[in-house]
Order: sequence, then C-alpha cells, then structure tokens
Amino acid sequence: MDEEYDVIVLGTGLKECILSGLLSVDGLKVLHMDRNDYYGGESTSLNLTKIWKRFKGSETTPDHLGVSKEYNVDMVPKFMMANGALVRVLIRTSVTKYLNFKAVDGSFVYNNGKIHKVPATDVEALKSNLMGLFEKRRARKFFIYVQDYEEDDPKSHEGLDLHKVTTKQVISKYGLEDDTVDFIGHALALHRDDNYLDEPAIDTVKRMKLYAESLARFQGGSPYIYPLYGLGELPQAFARLSAVYGGTYMLNKPECKVEFDESGKAFGVTSEGETAKCKKVVCDPSYLPDKVKKVGRVARAICIMKHPIPDTKDSHSVQIILPKKQLKRKSDMYVFCCSYAHNVAPKGKFIAFVSTEAETDKPEIELKPGIDLLGPVEETFFDIYDRYEPANTPEEDNCFVTNSYDATTHFETTVKDVLALYSQITGKELDLSVDLNAASAGEPDAA
Repeated sequence: MDEEYDVIVLGTGLKECILSGLLSVDGLKVLHMDRNDYYGGESTSLNLTKIWKRFKGSETTPDHLGVSKEYNVDMVPKFMMANGALVRVLIRTSVTKYLNFKAVDGSFVYNNGKIHKVPATDVEALKSNLMGLFEKRRARKFFIYVQDYEEDDPKSHEGLDLHKVTTKQVISKYGLEDDTVDFIGHALALHRDDNYLDEPAIDTVKRMKLYAESLARFQGGSPYIYPLYGLGELPQAFARLSAVYGGTYMLNKPECKVEFDESGKAFGVTSEGETAKCKKVVCDPSYLPDKVKKVGRVARAICIMKHPIPDTKDSHSVQIILPKKQLKRKSDMYVFCCSYAHNVAPKGKFIAFVSTEAETDKPEIELKPGIDLLGPVEETFFDIYDRYEPANTPEEDNCFVTNSYDATTHFETTVKDVLALYSQITGKELDLSVDLNAASAGEPDAA
C-alpha cells in the first residue's frame, strides 16, 4: 500500500463510487478504500436478515415474508430519470454494460387528499383530473410553450428571456392556479422548495423538458428507470470500471485515518500501520467528521407489503411526491415503491419507502400521510438519520467531502452533488453529451 496516488477515495457509497469511476476514466491513479466489508456505505442494499438485524436487533425473520436472500432493499432508494445526468454518466463510463434497467411504472402526485398521475404533456394535461376544465386549457398552453421552447431558437421564446424573467412571471402569464403550480414545481420540475418561483425560469423549463423527454423515452407511465436487483449493483459496477482503468479497491480496511501535514493539507491515508500517499482525498462525511456540519435529518419508513399501492393502476414500481403545501409542512414527502418485478423482493412482495426531511423526533407520526397511502402493510421499520454537508475549504486541505443523501426518491440532487465535486477536483466540467440509446430499459410488465 506504500504507493503514491492522485486520489484516495474513502467509502463505497454511490457518490464515492461514481467519482472514483469518473476519475479513473480520466487517467488518474485512484485507490478506493472502505472500512466496511461490503460495498455501498450508507447507500448499501440489504437482504431481509440484515434489515431485521439492523432495525429489530435479531436475525430471525418471520416465515410469511419469504426467503431473505430474495430481498435486495436499497437503504437510499432513488429512481433515475431516463434522460437524466446519472444515466448520462453511466453511459459515458460504459457502466451500463454491467447493469440491466427496467422502466418504472408510475409517477404520481398527492393533491387534496388523493393521488393523481403527474401530467407532463399538453395531451396529459387535458386528460388529468388534477384540474378543472378551464385550468386544463391554461395548463395545456403552458405545456405546449415548454415543449416547443428551444434555447437557441428565439422564435420559441414568445418574447420572454427565461434567463431574466422569474418562473413566477412566466406562470402568471398563463394564469395557472396555485395547486397547478404546486404539482408542476414539485412533481414535474422536482424542486424541493418554492425558491424557484423567484429564480430565472430557464431552470424550471429545462427540468420540465427533461421530465417530458424522459417520459417519452420508454413509452411507460413514468420518466424513471431502475436497475434490476436495485442500486446495490451500481457501486460494484463502478468498482469493476475503476479496476479496468487501473484503480485499486480495498474493502474491510479498519480506521482509514486521513493524514495531514503541518499546513493542514491531506497527504495520505493510514490503515493497519501502512500509509498510502495522495494529492487529494475524497470521502463521505463519516471519514472526516470534524470537516462537516449537520444540516438536517431524514425520517423514513421502510414497509413490506403484498400488494401494489392503491390507486396507482397496480403499478409494480412507482414514485409519489407529496408537496409540502398539501401537507402544511416545511418540506415535501416522498413515496418510493418497488417489487419483485425489479427483483428486489420475493414473488408477490412489494417494498415501499416513505421519506422526508425530519421536522420532529417522531417519524411514525410525521410520515403518516405517506404511510396512509400504502394500504395494509405487513411490516414497517422506522429510522431517522442525520444529514451532513462539508464545512471545509478543499483548496486549503485537499479534502473533498460528499453531502449525505437527502430524502428525495430520485437521483437529480445526488448527481448534482457528484458533478459539482468532480469539477472541484478536476477543474473542468464533465462532458455529458452522449448517445442516450446506449442505455435501454426492459418494458415494464407484471412479471
């Protein structure tokens, strides 16, 4: 281990593995270590026995839940936007050849006590029961404007410079009601708060276009895809990639202590009495606790069921977003559901996650609006974890720390963090212009 590396990566969570893969492909010499004897860190994937041990303190699971090894339950489950940045990263690094994707059946939003399919196009707006007759027409006009908008074609701008006018100004031009704005902002554009209304409209329009283009990609009921056997396959796929480009992976390395020189710059990592030298350290917050700050907590419930979520058209995989305004909360709530159709549970079993930014110490009460949508549940596990962000200056200490995972059930925020860190580490933007056809997804079915 007494060698010199360009970068040492600590922790094999999704973010760390993606960065390790990208840096290896760039030709950097990478050493990747983890104190655990398994891949995934906080974003690992567990079988039923491990879930039981983690949340119930015992390894004896009830027979009616089926065989433990047929469960692949992601601890941080997130769907991927079919045309989104993460899929582009997977294609750019050829990791797609190690994974099989399947389209996700449904994308829904909670509105006035019910769940509705998220309308993403002018045609869907007219069919949607989220809106009254006149509002459907107004929404249809707005959707047509977004669909036709091309940044380099001034004719499609209708006199609006979206880099200058706010989202609120564009929306007011179409006279949309608050409830409509709510589902567009939170379930289509996937904003987590309402600051976007006072920001330039270009970001929201691009997000809406990404959703609609991803939806059209596989002709399914949602814009999302998800790997068969869950996200646990991803870190291992990036480990293979890194190895192809000369990267070295070491699991089960105790301590992993980052070493600093007199000026406070990281120069290596020590484990089991050996120090590997490096120019930069990339890690999750648990490896450098004195260089991060706590910024919040995520409350979540993991539920095992034997049926799809009611009112989702029997979807075997689905996301439901509950906008904060609908719940009179400070943050949105998310429901993620996947099943044996994606090989994450035994035949006939469904796994649902309900998650949100915690505002109390009582997840079982706080998550009730999401859990109430699920119907009868066989087993529920509650959990709260702290969320950290880096508080250091990488230019001063050569340490690049990833953010903790947020409550969202899609990858858009996670991959944004990864791309920002990649730019900080390399001093360049990652080129994401790729042939999207390189990632295909099987048709959703009830198999």
